[in-house]
Amino acid sequence: MKQKFTILFDLDGTLVDTAPDLMHAHNHVMKKFGYPSKSLADLKSSVGKGAGAMIGRSIWSQAKKELTTINEKIKNKMTDEFISYYGNNILNESKLLNGVEDFLEWCKKETISMGVCTNKTEHLAVDLLKKIGIHDYFEFIAGYNTFEYCKPDPRHLTTIIEILDGEKNKSIMIGDSETDANAAKAAGIPMILLEDGYTEKNIDEIYHNHLIKDFIGIEKIISKYL
Repeated sequence: MKQKFTILFDLDGTLVDTAPDLMHAHNHVMKKFGYPSKSLADLKSSVGKGAGAMIGRSIWSQAKKELTTINEKIKNKMTDEFISYYGNNILNESKLLNGVEDFLEWCKKETISMGVCTNKTEHLAVDLLKKIGIHDYFEFIAGYNTFEYCKPDPRHLTTIIEILDGEKNKSIMIGDSETDANAAKAAGIPMILLEDGYTEKNIDEIYHNHLIKDFIGIEKIISKYL
């Protein structure tokens, strides 16, 4: 019997270009709490680490300029406000990357198991996937709060593979940042990297086995593993 193949996908910057809506939510929070806003380019590098890390990085950089310390209670309130605002404005400008839906349909026909491994809050990830119309392709969706660990911890990936009744030697990760790549490398599974990802690292600094611009033609890569 042919062994089942598993693909794990990151979400932000991989399946969906969410940066514009994340930027609007971030800057809403910054303005409300008296902090300067950030540009899209400034925010992209911290998206993959989760909402708390993104907010924390923004207020830390301002605190450093002002030689002050970060108030954790304020940071937590800002993160909660971000999640609330973003949840209500999750699909204003976000869109699927080129070729995503056709590739997911191909995977379905090939009976490939698919899961999402994101550092987005789980309920936001599920909501976004439902609203953008691709939720039902995935057998399991794990956010940063689904387990007691998240990327770059490799268990975020390996636990999903186990849940999907897969094997590491028949699995691959598709992502756009060093957070995804470090998790895949530590898990011992191949990595497909989006070249214009939500990261500040250069491509040659990020672990990957394959580099893609978008999902058009990616079937050729996956077919080599089947």
